[in-house]
Amino acid sequence: MQRIIEQTADGSATLFVPELNEHYHSVKGAHTESQHIFIDMGLNATAAVFPHVLEVGFGTGLNALLTLENAGKTQKKVHYTGIELYPLAWEEVDALHYSDNPLFRELHAAPWETDVEVTPWFTLRKTQIDVANPAAVLPAASYDVVYFDAFAPEKQPEMWDESVFRRLFAAMSPDGILTTYCAKGVVRRLLQSIGFTVERLPGPPGGKREILRARKSAAL
Repeated sequence: MQRIIEQTADGSATLFVPELNEHYHSVKGAHTESQHIFIDMGLNATAAVFPHVLEVGFGTGLNALLTLENAGKTQKKVHYTGIELYPLAWEEVDALHYSDNPLFRELHAAPWETDVEVTPWFTLRKTQIDVANPAAVLPAASYDVVYFDAFAPEKQPEMWDESVFRRLFAAMSPDGILTTYCAKGVVRRLLQSIGFTVERLPGPPGGKREILRARKSAAL
């Protein structure tokens, strides 16, 4: 797919896919969106001592980088699994100028389908599992936090199917958290029907009005 670099409102860049008429990140601010939805509302909300994070849509690696940096600041070990069927070349990512941190390139250079200790606080596993495939296998009750960062439902409907969220529900640990930028009522009701307890939270500054956070248990 063709990808075009575009600037977002907070000064950071994103990729635009003309074929899907879709951006990898919010045009209101790529960095701001990722930090708010996935780090502040997701990772920092878990009580897990050694959180295992699953990202659906590794993409540019921005969410992984922010998680790595947060783990270093808090000195809280994180195991991070990133799912991506269509990996980006480092040259595409580097052109976005997200970070001067040399570890950012290491995230993209890391081999697939194996655990890589990038820092003492952050271990990465990249995988090309198709979570929308009924035959996909995810380890049961394993993930404390899920970053659900697939393209929008109208662009990639197969990723927002009930079967996908049931698969993720089974893969999450008790009290596991799932966060997503999509706050549509149909998505919220779907998550509730599966057994999640769902909160509508304020969106990132200058961005979407609301986002969703879903927990596997009823305890909030």
